[in-house]
Amino acid sequence: MHNVDAAGLGIGDDHPPRIMGVLNVSEESPYDPSVYDDPGDAARYVDEELIGEGADIVDIGLESANKRFDVLSAEEELERLPIALETIERVSGDAVFSIETRYAEVADEALSQGFDMVNDIAGFADPEMPTVCEDHDVAVAKMASPPDLERPGAVEENDWAERKSPDWAERADYVDQVYEALKQNGLTDKTIVDPAFGGWSEAQTVADDQETFRRLREFRALERPMLVSINRKNFLGEIAGRETEERLPVSLAATSMAVERGAHVIRTHDVAETRDAALIGKAFTERRAATVGGIDVSQLDVHSTAEFRAQLRERGIDPDFADDWQAQLLEIDGLDVDAGERLTAVAADHGAVVQRTSDARLLLVGSTTSVSGVATDLASRDGRLGTLGEKLSELLR
Repeated sequence: MHNVDAAGLGIGDDHPPRIMGVLNVSEESPYDPSVYDDPGDAARYVDEELIGEGADIVDIGLESANKRFDVLSAEEELERLPIALETIERVSGDAVFSIETRYAEVADEALSQGFDMVNDIAGFADPEMPTVCEDHDVAVAKMASPPDLERPGAVEENDWAERKSPDWAERADYVDQVYEALKQNGLTDKTIVDPAFGGWSEAQTVADDQETFRRLREFRALERPMLVSINRKNFLGEIAGRETEERLPVSLAATSMAVERGAHVIRTHDVAETRDAALIGKAFTERRAATVGGIDVSQLDVHSTAEFRAQLRERGIDPDFADDWQAQLLEIDGLDVDAGERLTAVAADHGAVVQRTSDARLLLVGSTTSVSGVATDLASRDGRLGTLGEKLSELLR
């Protein structure tokens, strides 16, 4: 994992999880507790509610990114920038200050006058943004997005058949699209990737966010630190049946899980509580690395075939190689002795093994390739073994 230096703040596997608190100087922003148009009031909020509660980074937005509002131009953002700059000057606490913008022109001006990093919600849709960040030698959070300054986060609005290939577009699901959107227009050495949680388009669903969260480890294959903005989001609230003001507990549970799955920066309005949850996630995360005699060895984060394939793909290795090496261990209950013997024979034909447990259940063990072969073979048969084959195929997807 490539660690990033953000104005002296280390971000990555080698560092504690970082908390990004939020300040908005946009009067249209929907989250009132973080919205200020007076620099003095804003500075007190930053000192007391953000830095004072444990924020490492303060992300300042000049406009609301909510799709219900018209997008401000770069000139309009620049008109609001002085409020943010005066706020920074009045803050007494120590933090890294991030400017949230989609425009390279705004980022350049902000970085020239006191900001430390950039949070680009449009994912380098402005092609000059990577150059500006590299020229200033700063970290930049890049949110998955189409190459359209007015449609941040709407990854499904890419013409993927044109940008990638018709075959890829036909088989890619939403998470695949998020992954590829993050790669568009490249990554700087100091890029932090953001998988774009939230309702950024009409097509993006709660289920899309839930699947993205489930597969969060796959984004580690990009070899960059990861930022997640999941605070009180709908995809968490729906699980617990909670409205926004009641979603702190689910946000904290998800924060611990996100850190364990590879997140390094958590963007939040609930700083103190989120910090504690992130530390719990970090404490129970197991990622091993060692350096001996100038040789570095890292244990890559692989918990599924999909994660295995992603790591191989980014390293220029045929991802199908994963299917022959990723182990599958499946427990099967409910087969009679005769069906169990037939399953054992089919497994042997495909290089897999069936073992009977002490309580008469069956363990099917093998590589993804071998177990997939068993599933396909069984699915062509009648009766319970045919049904078993179909279910095995579903589990391996």
